[in-house]
Amino acid sequence: MSANVRIPTILRTYTGGAAEVTAQGATLAEVIADLEKNHAGIAARLLDDTGKLRRFVNVYVNDDDVRFAEGLATEIKDGAGVSIIPAVAGGC
Repeated sequence: MSANVRIPTILRTYTGGAAEVTAQGATLAEVIADLEKNHAGIAARLLDDTGKLRRFVNVYVNDDDVRFAEGLATEIKDGAGVSIIPAVAGGC
């Protein structure tokens, strides 16, 4: 399956500045592996040492938070939109 992956500004150095790239995979894990194959280094920013999504990275597939779905096993249908959103902290 082919997905359109929206890349946040902080990770665009891995995609040559592209805000959106295409990746292949039937699951989110496969999409991330394909991203890594084509944009070396990006997976380390998304996954921790155990291979799980980093807790400060939110990923949505067609507007659904994967943490409330199947996580990395979330199914990716052809043409799906995947959004990577880094957590933002701050305040007074």
